[in-house]
Amino acid sequence: MVRRFGTGWTAVSPGAAAAAAGLAAGVAAACHIGPAATWLPPVRRILAPALDGRGHRTHVALTFDDGPDPASTPHFLHVLEEHRVRATFFVVGSALERHPALGRALVAGGHEVAVHGWQHERPWFPTPLRDAREVTRTAAAVQDICGTAPQWYRPPYGILTGGRLAAARRAGLRPVLWSAWGRDWTAHADTRSVRASVLADLTGGGTVLLHDADGWSAPGAWRATLAALPRLLTECSRLGLTVGPLAEHGIGHADIGTHRRRARPPR
Repeated sequence: MVRRFGTGWTAVSPGAAAAAAGLAAGVAAACHIGPAATWLPPVRRILAPALDGRGHRTHVALTFDDGPDPASTPHFLHVLEEHRVRATFFVVGSALERHPALGRALVAGGHEVAVHGWQHERPWFPTPLRDAREVTRTAAAVQDICGTAPQWYRPPYGILTGGRLAAARRAGLRPVLWSAWGRDWTAHADTRSVRASVLADLTGGGTVLLHDADGWSAPGAWRATLAALPRLLTECSRLGLTVGPLAEHGIGHADIGTHRRRARPPR
């Protein structure tokens, strides 16, 4: 193989060309997958506490993914209204486009609307252009339908690839994952398991992940989450923790810390 360098021509062996191509592919893969290591809680807890959702030590950020869905989201809004609690909803853009009235209901209830992507796909292969297009499209849908500018981005499945990270930055969004979750997407989830899973890792300054829709979960899984929600809110109140949206969580502020009192799972 012969390639041109500068003003001359230099012979390049097939082996060298293959090695160069392999190196380029390896670099591309590393850039794509490398940031996704933050999916592991110990990694982001140590290296990226803001991505872990760490905020004010007396506050808990309550977040929901995968909506809006007319079969389930209104029930969550009702419970939150009863407890006078606001939350952050990471919406799927295509679902928001199908159910714009629900997006407006979120804002009317005082909740924050954030970006979860246009679809809910696993990033098996690098697609930086599509990532940028779909994150921007979802952010625009939130702005147009809900009338508010989104501030946060949570990638589907919590997998923050290089392309998704760049897409979030381009759209002016801050990526955030979670520090406690309900594992509420499985067919085996029930009220007790959701509550126990959240409380096992819940501390002041933490961000809780739940789901208000089952489009990418076991059918009807949201019912276990809904049933567990009042007890979770009551437990936070008992611990002296204020529950609210990410906008009030203080991620990145100087007083980030871990509240000494850890919630205990029910026995």
